[in-house]
Amino acid sequence: MQRRIFLKTLPVGGAGILLPQVKGFAYENTIARPVGPIIEGNDRAYWAGLLEKIITPVLENLSKNRLKANMPLEKPGDYNTVAEKVSYLEAFGRTVCGAAPWLGLPDDGTAEGNVRKILHGYYLQGMANAVDPNAPDYLNFRQLPQPLVDAAHLCQGILRAPERLWEPLNKETKERFINELKQLRRITPAYNNWLLFAAMVETFLLYVRHEHEPLRVLVGVRKMQEWYKGDGWYADGPDFAMDYYNSYVIHSMLADVLRINAERSMIRREEYEQALKRMQRYGVLLERMISPEGTYPVIGRSMTYRTAAFQPLSQLALEHKLPEALSPAQVRCAITAVMKRMFSNKDNFDSKGWLQIGICGSQRMVADPYTSTGSLYICTEGFLALGLPADDAFWVSPPAEWTAQKVWAGKPVLNDHAAHY
Repeated sequence: MQRRIFLKTLPVGGAGILLPQVKGFAYENTIARPVGPIIEGNDRAYWAGLLEKIITPVLENLSKNRLKANMPLEKPGDYNTVAEKVSYLEAFGRTVCGAAPWLGLPDDGTAEGNVRKILHGYYLQGMANAVDPNAPDYLNFRQLPQPLVDAAHLCQGILRAPERLWEPLNKETKERFINELKQLRRITPAYNNWLLFAAMVETFLLYVRHEHEPLRVLVGVRKMQEWYKGDGWYADGPDFAMDYYNSYVIHSMLADVLRINAERSMIRREEYEQALKRMQRYGVLLERMISPEGTYPVIGRSMTYRTAAFQPLSQLALEHKLPEALSPAQVRCAITAVMKRMFSNKDNFDSKGWLQIGICGSQRMVADPYTSTGSLYICTEGFLALGLPADDAFWVSPPAEWTAQKVWAGKPVLNDHAAHY
């Protein structure tokens, strides 16, 4: 039985800004810091409370033009770019990429809804600040290659909930953002998953009915199709590497690019359907990687991206496109187990609530030379299923064991075999 929460509003900051005063939340320096879930007793409450904890520092500080002033810039000793120029856009673009479906839900009168409404407001103001050349938190889209990556994540996020994340923006903010996107054509993408970033930016411009370059879309799509190795796995470039870039970028971004271009009759629908089948096969493999204890193999680069390793599973659940072998309940329970195993370590966050480099806690040695604080917010990609309403079967179905739980308890399980699409 869920605990009832009584809400009252507390004025904070500028005129007209109201934060819900919710039992279980403490407000310090106007930033909501959860000390417990929004509503106790279910998986959705846990996901929502954890996502709120992750994204609030980014969205609120940017909305108040304080992101550059307040976000730490943790990085490894062999860091190879300029964190002051790239990390802030990394944090914002990646936060929006994963949180978009949740922020895109309609307003309601629930405790979760009230917190979500505040965060949505932070996003809208933060987006305006991010592209305002006169704002203290004007983000860098114009120097170094890295902004192509995180502008693409931001585009993908907006496209996941355009009615709430694009339409409400004022005309000036939209025009400024579009201008920032168009100048990214100065960047020649690396010959790997970066081709999809260029494709995503141009796909966004297509979606909002602005001039776009189809060739940058087609190159990204065709190279990924060429690099498909079989059984749900793409190579990240000409050579195959055993890592989670199929999760972090390739499956979800390729599918989204293909879907939107197919809807605009720029690409055949069959190409999207093929990519979806490949993502479903990969989702089956991801689910089988989650151990009974909620751990998963720590392999490959960018392991600091944490729950982004399960983006395809979460996206398939969000879109009601899970393969027949996976029930919504078993996917929910498996991903929840990972989250609890990972985030039960308090050292994932610093004393002010910012993510720290690591996988399960503070583990700076695992960082790659391109990893800084902003990079870590791609973990929100694992939370995409929060965009499902609270009464969806994904949330309300009784708990179910996932594959590894059943295997190691000696229970019947389905066999597994390669799929070729």
